[in-house]
Amino acid sequence: MSETATSYAGPTALEAALDRVGDRWSLLIVDALLDGPRRFGELREALPAIAANILTDRLRRLERERILVSAPYSTRPPRMEYRLTGDGRDLASALRLLADWGNRRTGGEPLRHERCGTPVEARWFCPTCGVAVTDAEISAGSEDTRLV
Repeated sequence: MSETATSYAGPTALEAALDRVGDRWSLLIVDALLDGPRRFGELREALPAIAANILTDRLRRLERERILVSAPYSTRPPRMEYRLTGDGRDLASALRLLADWGNRRTGGEPLRHERCGTPVEARWFCPTCGVAVTDAEISAGSEDTRLV
């Protein structure tokens, strides 16, 4: 191997996550399911701009990735209800951060603490030390969990 050639170490943690749920419709489907299970028609109502074939494709993909599960609620005709798995529910925090980031860039209102009305801030926190951690103090820990 020449000095200028580089070896491919595999996908980063971010790339792996985006491979599972990285397109617009998949994230919007996950968001629509955060309030609880929905049927296909309810998802179409929640996401009126999505074509039925795209919704079907994304639901199947998210089920293969174990982000959601489907369960029949009718056998004739076969009809399914969709709900998030634990992995799917874990995406809620990431979706809130992404939505807040987008909201701040479009002049929208920030997320606020319901009790006092103060805008909330997302920060990394070390539960062992009991302190907020800066980006400079964070490491992925191993080559297999690289962030970027």
